[in-house]
Amino acid sequence: MTQLMNLMTHAWASPDEATARASAAPQQMYTELAARCPVQEIGDQMYVVLTMADVQYITKHHDVEQGTKYLGSDRPAIPLGLDGPDHRKYRRLLDPVFTAKRVEPLAEQVRTVAHEMIDGFVDDGSVDAYAAWCEPLPSTVFLSIMGLPMEDREDFIRFKNLVLGNEQLDRGPTDEWIAKRHEAVTWIHDYFNADLDERERTGISRDDMLQWLTTTEVEGDRLSREDILDILGLLMIAGLDTVAASLACFLSYFARHPQDRGRLVRDPTLMPTAVEELMRFESPVVDGYRKANADLELPSGATIPAGSSMVLSWAGANLDPAAFAMPLAVDLERRPNPHIGFASGFHRCLGSHLARMEMRVALSAWHERIPDYALAPGVELAYSGNPRAPHRLPLVWA
Repeated sequence: MTQLMNLMTHAWASPDEATARASAAPQQMYTELAARCPVQEIGDQMYVVLTMADVQYITKHHDVEQGTKYLGSDRPAIPLGLDGPDHRKYRRLLDPVFTAKRVEPLAEQVRTVAHEMIDGFVDDGSVDAYAAWCEPLPSTVFLSIMGLPMEDREDFIRFKNLVLGNEQLDRGPTDEWIAKRHEAVTWIHDYFNADLDERERTGISRDDMLQWLTTTEVEGDRLSREDILDILGLLMIAGLDTVAASLACFLSYFARHPQDRGRLVRDPTLMPTAVEELMRFESPVVDGYRKANADLELPSGATIPAGSSMVLSWAGANLDPAAFAMPLAVDLERRPNPHIGFASGFHRCLGSHLARMEMRVALSAWHERIPDYALAPGVELAYSGNPRAPHRLPLVWA
């Protein structure tokens, strides 16, 4: 799905639009694009949808399928890649595990990890924040939740970067990269299978997510090994990449907007609404993919024929003036803020409460320790595609 979306993105983005997408400030481009043409036909039965009303209509329509596959295989990522009754069955199983109340006890652990990582560079006065903090922090949290060894973190990060391959996809996938990606998927299957086999062999009960997956039931049946691997695939990619990208986008924004950063430092109680506003404005997860199984008559008046593929622009919808007053202005106290930075409809992000907590706690820790920072002189940021993030984020402070 990632490769398909990448190809569709290049199909609709002009050179100027592609440049804007890779920049730190693509927002104006999205508003102008949506104003000119809220639904763009970019090929044979391929469309880009850019407004809030149209996107929400599509994501709540029963004749639309999601269809995400597990790590490039033919199997669905559970529950994201399922639709209808199968999707609802697994959401009923997994939603209660990721409620705001269930994830809040993890906050102290996130805070500790955030501070320990900052300890390693705070006295240096500079750091590549993406490599040293934004990327490893959520991976550490993921391994802890799963009950996996911390010494395996760098292996998981390498796996994530290879499988998602944003920068490689931007250049165009090569046979060598596709082969390495396949090897990485084989590695992660072998890794999880070895851990699950060891749990079965020893019979030792552990208090972690993997243990829960091996013992829980769906409608009276235990999860199969393939089901567990498909669930882990989705949780891993979401846990390792989207929070990392969001942290990088938000730190980059505050580094470039000292007035908003100073306001947040002076009043830390703004952090929850600030996170929501930057989820809207930055939209780290830029696009989503859907397929129409019937003709769709959209609120904008456009028609999407049955069988069409659609790129739903979360970024465009989050900047829609029909949904938000002054959408190009960042308001750290914006209320209400009905953004769809975590997607919308039936397939809204399973881990949104966990992601919110991680971002809120981690960014609070950063600004307690490093309240006054900026981009290193002469740096021009380059953002990856989807999720969007500056994979090199050199920051400096006194």
